[in-house]
Amino acid sequence: MDTAHIEGLIGMLTVLAILALLILPSVIGVVHERRIDRQLRRAARCYRTTTVSDHP
Repeated sequence: MDTAHIEGLIGMLTVLAILALLILPSVIGVVHERRIDRQLRRAARCYRTTTVSDHP
């Protein structure tokens, strides 16, 4: 590999690193939202089972 290839590789890796840094907060947000949705569904399920079993 000559200098031009190495510079091209470094440039491509730099662009990919910047892209990853820009996408990372969105991915973290989506994962956080999914976890909250699971917790809300679990709480709703527990609420329905306790209210149904409490009333004859």
